[in-house]
Amino acid sequence: MDNNEIWVYVETVGSRIEPTSLQLITKAKAIADGRKVVAVLPEASTIKAENSLQAYGPDRVETLVDDHFTNATDEEIADALFQVLDQNRPNSLLFPATILGRSIAPRLQAKLQTGLTGDCLDIFYENDLLVQVKPTYGDNVMCDIVCPEKRPQMVTVRPNTFRAERVTDSQTKVVKASFTFHKEGNSQIIATDPIINSSSKLDDAKVVIALGRGAYSAKNIQLAQDLAAKLGGMVGVSRPLTDENEFTHDDQIGIGGASLSADLLINLGISGAVQYTVGIKNAKKIVSVNIDKDAPIFDESDFAYVGDVTDFLTALTAQVR
Repeated sequence: MDNNEIWVYVETVGSRIEPTSLQLITKAKAIADGRKVVAVLPEASTIKAENSLQAYGPDRVETLVDDHFTNATDEEIADALFQVLDQNRPNSLLFPATILGRSIAPRLQAKLQTGLTGDCLDIFYENDLLVQVKPTYGDNVMCDIVCPEKRPQMVTVRPNTFRAERVTDSQTKVVKASFTFHKEGNSQIIATDPIINSSSKLDDAKVVIALGRGAYSAKNIQLAQDLAAKLGGMVGVSRPLTDENEFTHDDQIGIGGASLSADLLINLGISGAVQYTVGIKNAKKIVSVNIDKDAPIFDESDFAYVGDVTDFLTALTAQVR
């Protein structure tokens, strides 16, 4: 039976809710237009993550409770979700584009026989259709994708694309979903080793010093690294610098790279192409430095400095203790 609700898969890491899930609940509420927002939460009996979810105001939390979820495989999670989703068939189903979300979502899509758009940067409704926006053609074109016939309309959304916001008047209802945990006979998780890479750290960094082509030099790289160390931050780059030996794709900001939610972002020698700025829209305070007073990056900035990057870095680093 189809319904007109928006469901959001809630991923947990130990006892902590993965932040993208909360961001998607906030986004779902913003575009709901009368639709109910439902958080679907597989968890062990000791976690009780639904208590934290209520602060973000979903209309309902569907909990799938079983202690097997502590060490469940991706296929086992997808199977449990399918049992609940197949009974309800919501209008839309949102997943975080995390390592786990990218693994579970296509497994569930195949079971539900519907469509899935991966790594979206925006979603919105046109009547009953969920418009799913993602980059294509080498990240140079943004395309709108819809699933006109099948339900649910499924997407994965990149972390930090939206901002999570608490509510003060939550009336969330918590429901225990009915399902049977089916243990896989041919596989089991023996141990887990969290994957930590610079890309995920860049997403979560509170301070980011970002270098562009206009700031590329050995001296500026060293100055940026020194400043980032003093501020407790990280160095990121625009797409062209990932071709240089000093940086990798993990250091990239924007389409194809990290989406920032930093408290402070300092852009150095970055012109401000849309491929970059799409990754910085959730940064809280943006300072930009460029020798071109008409650089588009200034339109995205709270503070602008027209001048030499090396002079700026040298002076600011000297002031930070």
